[in-house]
Amino acid sequence: MPADFFIDSVRGIVFSKAIGTCSRTDILGHMDRLRGHPDFRPEMDQLFDFRQVTNAAFSDEDVRMLATRNIFRGNSKRALVVSSDEHFGLGRMFETYRELEGEHGITIFREMDDALAWLSLSAEPDTKLFIKLAPPIVDAQSCDAAL
Repeated sequence: MPADFFIDSVRGIVFSKAIGTCSRTDILGHMDRLRGHPDFRPEMDQLFDFRQVTNAAFSDEDVRMLATRNIFRGNSKRALVVSSDEHFGLGRMFETYRELEGEHGITIFREMDDALAWLSLSAEPDTKLFIKLAPPIVDAQSCDAAL
């Protein structure tokens, strides 16, 4: 799964992260899991880290469709952090489509520090909190037995 999240209920924020190839299906699944999580509240803010996405497998129509399925409230602050010009452009398209729907709290950032400051956060989350993105734990005895 190239997208995962964890929820900080105390601070009212969702931390999301995507890695590798990320598609429309991945983001839809992410949204569905988030919406169904018992700690999720639509008024929460979000920090979505896309810096380790190597391939954004989205068409323009995919971005438009994703923007119609919002699960956050219009006054939520949502920071999307990207590392490439292509991903910045896709993020801006998403931001624009959401603005047309009345949501003005999405901002695309190239630097994590800028996104953290905008959300009034002091540091980015520990990557170990993204359980689905963690590399598999390999038991050394299992490896030895396989050899």
